[in-house]
Amino acid sequence: MDETRNADYAALILRLGLGVMFIAHGLLKVLVFTMPGTVGFFESQGFPGFLAYVTVFGEVGGGAALVLGIQVRWISLALAPILLGAAKVHMGNGWLFTAQGGGWEYPVFLIIATVTLALLGNGAYAFPVPWAKRAEAVSGT
Repeated sequence: MDETRNADYAALILRLGLGVMFIAHGLLKVLVFTMPGTVGFFESQGFPGFLAYVTVFGEVGGGAALVLGIQVRWISLALAPILLGAAKVHMGNGWLFTAQGGGWEYPVFLIIATVTLALLGNGAYAFPVPWAKRAEAVSGT
């Protein structure tokens, strides 16, 4: 296998892993914590309640887009602020995930992973979006 093909498959694996993780976290907020509970938690952390809905939409919709390979660079970058918010929530708990309330290393690692995916791009088996290819050709990316 050549380097480009390896990078395409590496991006695919990272894209699928992040996509599934985002979907799982979004559905957790809806199905387990419930939306009223999630809104309450966001407000208890100093965030406006409406951001709970934005976050769930971003996690589920963005995660699905990553799994399908749709606009991976832009979706990855759009999801990074959600992870910054998660890191802020966990910052006072310490580094490790085993800390009471969970540590901040996991959301920070996920920020690094989403930025890495943004740099790698779609990878193998991405959903073709014809208008996106035209935009890439014009921008030179």
